[in-house]
Amino acid sequence: MLTDSNEKIMMLDPSLVFRPEEVMKKTGHQFRNYQDESNDPHQQQVKNTYLQMHTYQCVDYVKKKHAQWLKFDHFEATILHTLDKLNDLIDESDPDVNVPNIVHAFQTAERIREAHPDKDWFHLTGLIHDLGKIMAFYGEPQYSTVGDTFVVGCEFAPSIVYRKSTFRDNPDMKNEKFNTKYGLYEANCGLDKVMISWGHDEFLYQVLKHNKSTLPAEALYMIRYHSFYPWHTGGDYMYLCDNKDMEMIEWIKEFNIFYLFISIKNTNQATQRMQIHIFQRLLD
Repeated sequence: MLTDSNEKIMMLDPSLVFRPEEVMKKTGHQFRNYQDESNDPHQQQVKNTYLQMHTYQCVDYVKKKHAQWLKFDHFEATILHTLDKLNDLIDESDPDVNVPNIVHAFQTAERIREAHPDKDWFHLTGLIHDLGKIMAFYGEPQYSTVGDTFVVGCEFAPSIVYRKSTFRDNPDMKNEKFNTKYGLYEANCGLDKVMISWGHDEFLYQVLKHNKSTLPAEALYMIRYHSFYPWHTGGDYMYLCDNKDMEMIEWIKEFNIFYLFISIKNTNQATQRMQIHIFQRLLD
């Protein structure tokens, strides 16, 4: 666009908000770049969130959170209200972005819709998959709400983010049984028999089950395990999986194609506001 004086005006191309893969191709952006030693404030915040998570999330902690949250007595909210609330949440565990989660929700749903126009349940799954993060507005710390999840009750897998530097003060490190391959579990017992660190995945899954959701099993698996990176991406914990888990992992991998998105933390504030406004308009 040109003014009368032929000066160029920079305008945001909204298609790049909904199609970040084009920017990825041009910039070579890499997702999930966790830097153990970094002076970057954002990277330091990410590592600190994981340090707290890996310090406190143990067997007793997860049991406590199940007892606390699975009474389903903290609040009532509609899907739209929860999405709107996420406009005020920035995920402190994410090395790629520092924008509100509502942007991520619409972005994920739109990319899935484009690739799978016939699967409306898949679009909905992309839209709501992070709604469990609303716990952060009801007293739950981010290290117990966001970030990658992992199994508690057996040895901590090598592919866990910051595995070598953040578990030293975890209480389970002092229990010999919890530091064996199977720990509390049996071979191929199935992931539904396994305790996983507490976070938004498990909470939303349990809320949907409690409310008798009609989403298919594939959708519920995506919601429950999309942050379980040591399993579906790192290749760990396969020895705990049953046949159903191994069938469903392909759906979770498909979901993650659309779940990851580009960093816009380096764009200027005006551009960020415009990007967020585009998504906010979808709620009006």
